[in-house]
Amino acid sequence: MLTKEQIAHRIARELKDGMYVNLGIGIPTLVANYVPEGMTITLQSENGLLGMGPFPFEGEEDPDLINAGKQTITTLPGSSFFDSAMSFGMIRAGKVDLTVLGAMEVAENGDIANWKIPGKMVKGMGGAMDLVAAARNIIVAMQHTDKAGNSKLLPQCTLPITGLKCVKKIVSDLGVFDVTPHGFSLLETAPGVSVDFIKEKTLGRLSISEHVAEIQF
Repeated sequence: MLTKEQIAHRIARELKDGMYVNLGIGIPTLVANYVPEGMTITLQSENGLLGMGPFPFEGEEDPDLINAGKQTITTLPGSSFFDSAMSFGMIRAGKVDLTVLGAMEVAENGDIANWKIPGKMVKGMGGAMDLVAAARNIIVAMQHTDKAGNSKLLPQCTLPITGLKCVKKIVSDLGVFDVTPHGFSLLETAPGVSVDFIKEKTLGRLSISEHVAEIQF
């Protein structure tokens, strides 16, 4: 199965030169460490920053430089700072080409639940609802199953919805999936993971693309 770093590495291959990209908290923040060499990507953080770089090395952290998840970050030449009102103005105006989010559940039609478990304390949804409503492309980075081994790729979400029919692609620890009008489509498998095992662990409708490849790093 893929590690969190490998999930982020695989998602980084979806980046295209010149994109403006928002990375959610958790696994998505790791994508910043795998931007392909020579590619120009502008990372946006909803707390008011354009031009995030990779995470700082230990001992080089600046407590004044943080992302929306309160992690210390670096900035790149040409980066800019602004208030959250302007940041959300950018998001709501459709200026973000791609957002990468974590998820608790994704439905076969592209619905996503990623901000609240009923009965448990949460910090709030952050910018998730704005991002899934306005970003041009949405990729989910997630664990394929919960701690009990139950599928998180479902016919329908059971948790409070963040966005409807918005997810385009999923990279889980088991593989890479497109979200299509006919459900999840398996494109690539994690090294050593069989198609039959993925079928067993996916409750939502699942089709297998004609040429399923194993992810290579």
